[in-house]
Amino acid sequence: MLPVNHWLVWTGADRRRQVMSQAEQTRRAGPDDLDLMARNPALTGILFATGGSLIFSANDVAIKFLSGGYALHQVILIRAFVALAFILTVIRVSERGFSQIATSRPRTHLLRVAIVMVSNVTFFVGLAAMELADAVAVAYVSPIVITLLSIVVLGEKVGPRRWAAVIVGMVGVLVMLRPGAGAIQPAALLVLFSAVLYASGNLLARHMGGTESAMTLSFYVQIGFIIVSTAMGLWAGDGHLATDNALWAFLFRPWIWPPLADWPVFLATGLSVGIGGLMVTQAYRTTEAGLIAPFEYVGMPMAIFWGLVVFGTFPDAVAWLGIALICGSGLYVIWRETVRRRESDAA
Repeated sequence: MLPVNHWLVWTGADRRRQVMSQAEQTRRAGPDDLDLMARNPALTGILFATGGSLIFSANDVAIKFLSGGYALHQVILIRAFVALAFILTVIRVSERGFSQIATSRPRTHLLRVAIVMVSNVTFFVGLAAMELADAVAVAYVSPIVITLLSIVVLGEKVGPRRWAAVIVGMVGVLVMLRPGAGAIQPAALLVLFSAVLYASGNLLARHMGGTESAMTLSFYVQIGFIIVSTAMGLWAGDGHLATDNALWAFLFRPWIWPPLADWPVFLATGLSVGIGGLMVTQAYRTTEAGLIAPFEYVGMPMAIFWGLVVFGTFPDAVAWLGIALICGSGLYVIWRETVRRRESDAA
């Protein structure tokens, strides 16, 4: 699934940048990107969002590739160390330096890290048992879940067209669950649960955006991954909880020292989280969210491509129907959210 750094789309910090005038955005831009932003900031944002999503797709491939031989908490631990090293390097050379990781909301960070951790674990366990394209398609239900949560949690009003999109998206999820096959896929339910948690983390990030920067949010998530994965390794790293069940084995198989041939895959998953997250954040820093968000759906065709090239799988007719319903409704929800915000700003 697209890691959490990537989903800082509507945080308060990013939203403040989006509503700034273009002149103010240009004034705050760094010297390296000033000329390009001045020439075509929309194109720059689209390229960053597309590139970041393409890089994120490598994370899903790497996790699925490693799921057959390593415990999930070992993979997450190595990935977090690689991503944290990259984030700290960027922080070190940035203008604000390490002062930007200071926070006055440690409890809220702790809650968000817990949500992100469970969301990642449930998605990756589901991903190990599903075809890559199917899992990514179910994960893209997130914009629809955010709409539902905004009604329940934030009390927002939703019109009939967005309700229709939500219903279509839910039908797409039912198609992906394949209840007619005799039993609902447990792995698909795990991915769906992950999407719900993922959307909850989005709302929490939006709530924290007024005081916390994207770099701060990213930093503490990786720290949380390292702490929890280390604790899991100390408790279950010897493999005493592992069974013959494939999903249970992925969670609790014993830790092993990776051979040299697997280290590039571990580096790929860590760097995809760090680099992809910063690229997408930069996209939303300079460009309107409604223009950028649809380009993140490039992850769907990439999932189909990687599934075919790496794992030799291709979506069947039922999967294509579910993919079309989920992605179509998600894109429509994003578009309606953009129109609604513009009408609200104009009013």
